[in-house]
Amino acid sequence: MTGKPAKGVTDAPSSKVRASSQKLLQQYIRHLTHERRLSDHTAESYQRDLDALLACAGETELRDLQVHDIRRFVSRLHGSGLAPRSIARLLSAWRGLYRYLARDHGYPENPCLGIRAPKAARRLPHALSPDEAHRLLETDADAMLAVRDKAMFELLYSSGLRLAELIRLAPADVNYDDATVRVTGKGSKTRIVPVGSHALAALESWLEMRAQIRALQADALFVNRAGRRLTPRSVQLRLKAWALKQGVPTRVHPHVLRHSFASHVLQSSGDLRAVQEMLGHASISSTQVYTHLDFQHLAKVYDAAHPRARADRKKPHHDGHRSKKAHSKS
Repeated sequence: MTGKPAKGVTDAPSSKVRASSQKLLQQYIRHLTHERRLSDHTAESYQRDLDALLACAGETELRDLQVHDIRRFVSRLHGSGLAPRSIARLLSAWRGLYRYLARDHGYPENPCLGIRAPKAARRLPHALSPDEAHRLLETDADAMLAVRDKAMFELLYSSGLRLAELIRLAPADVNYDDATVRVTGKGSKTRIVPVGSHALAALESWLEMRAQIRALQADALFVNRAGRRLTPRSVQLRLKAWALKQGVPTRVHPHVLRHSFASHVLQSSGDLRAVQEMLGHASISSTQVYTHLDFQHLAKVYDAAHPRARADRKKPHHDGHRSKKAHSKS
């Protein structure tokens, strides 16, 4: 669970120091997974970042580290070529560890407080143009896996979901009456996000196909032929192949669709707060990477602004008698 060390980290603490420190780290990781209910993937990331702290500390116990030590670690990591964003992530993990140690183990101070990572140029996330998004998604799908993939990619773009949120969805999370999806995001926080008409139609087509799978082994909305929940890697590979087939010239991965969703709604509406809610950002600063704008009403903005939500958002039919032509326009 330790993973690769951070770039520039070479020191190795003695076995005695490591055993003592690793015990504290494991207790903290259990706190993150059991009490804060972070995912295994997130916990593994924390473990890697905290292992980097132990490697930097060398023979020094965690309790004995001072502010000047942390500054030295940051300087060394930056000098070795570690990106400012990566250093900021390390510092965030280290601060969290020391907050826990102060609360549960009586540590007197947090040596990471007040220390900032070197500034990095803020880059706008890569997003598809509206024309590229249309080219990616505007295609017929007849085979089972193609119908599933179209539904996944429409939903990613329609509602701005993270990949982990997408694969965690259950069929009951989609509400066709009010055209929304219930999403469980970071920290197990739940939010309700609008779903556009194109995505709803694609989901309806997929559910008809999904019902034909004999041995469903998971209560997952998106499954493979064997009825098992999809892995993140499988979705990434399917989207990459889909984009190449559709002739989209840029590299497309699931987060590109999330960025495209945010960028296109903001370009049309100028509503930063609504996009913050739909993306599930805890802080408005995370959303400001797209643009700097003010608040309007979430659902009204979504219906008026999203390129694939402008069609009539009436409840889709469930009688299985929709024509093939109707499906082809989804």
